[in-house]
Amino acid sequence: MRQAGRYLPEYRAMRKKAGSFVTLCKTPELACKVTLQPLHRFDLDAAIIFSDILTIPDAMGLGLSIRENEGPRFERPIRSIDDINKLGALDPATDLAYVMNALRLTRNELNGRVPLIGFSGSPWTLATYMIENGSSADFRRSKSLLYQEPEALHKLLRLLTEAVSSYMIEQVKSGAQVLMIFDTWGGILAHADFKDFSLAPTRQIISNIKNTAEASEIPIIVFTKGGGPWITDIAATGCSAVGCDWTVSLGATRRLVGNQVALQGNMDPSILLESPEIIREQVRVVLDDYGGGAGHIFNLGHGVSPGVNPEHVAILVNSVHELSQTSN
Repeated sequence: MRQAGRYLPEYRAMRKKAGSFVTLCKTPELACKVTLQPLHRFDLDAAIIFSDILTIPDAMGLGLSIRENEGPRFERPIRSIDDINKLGALDPATDLAYVMNALRLTRNELNGRVPLIGFSGSPWTLATYMIENGSSADFRRSKSLLYQEPEALHKLLRLLTEAVSSYMIEQVKSGAQVLMIFDTWGGILAHADFKDFSLAPTRQIISNIKNTAEASEIPIIVFTKGGGPWITDIAATGCSAVGCDWTVSLGATRRLVGNQVALQGNMDPSILLESPEIIREQVRVVLDDYGGGAGHIFNLGHGVSPGVNPEHVAILVNSVHELSQTSN
């Protein structure tokens, strides 16, 4: 969860050199270097490619900009069915070639040291950014479209489902060894709406990937922030692992899903702002909650906060390695 980012001074220096976040993402050599920065500091078990979930809307013609302390903005956000009809088809091999080149460079640089994770936002999460023109406190525009023009929203989600599917398959061809789908805003939906507008597209993406010869065996992780009420439904999508935020018990979740999937998570990221003693104790709490045996990928329950001391991340990582030897 945001291995590279503003909490690392070397990342801040690289972003300053690049001039903007978007330039950093779109320059494969810099994206590769940023991907590797956390691995130079920490004994991590995997690398996740440095990119952004909004590369897809940008490539579909919305025109992305991301300014420091302002978040993402689009030149042409979705405001009507006409805007949806104008969206361009996505050819990830060409339209997102910079991501693929970053994956190839990073895979080569890793040289088998750890697996490389590729990722995408879920169709629902991407749609909210496209409609709201960034993040939102209440997702009013997205929910208005959902209730007033559900067919228009379904059309947008179908377009995004195809785009995400082809994008992730191309990532596998370019060197990704694991895929992760970030359904960041799935948890804001009502129960039935989640199944129709978030879960169904995610399930279709996994099916599309699994039915492709080049990616049929790729492990896929699905993370829904606030997804606790739908854990068993998410586990039944065909994914290999379910990411859990810090609001659920890993032990209880494990009892629900059994050996169907692995679980990833789920320490509260704010704990990294506390003392080394508290960080270490909370690592033990998460490990003990899951219990003994295989099937647990230790992770935060969401991303690393910008103000975290990098030494605290090192304490976390080292504690996981040490304490998991005794608990599993």
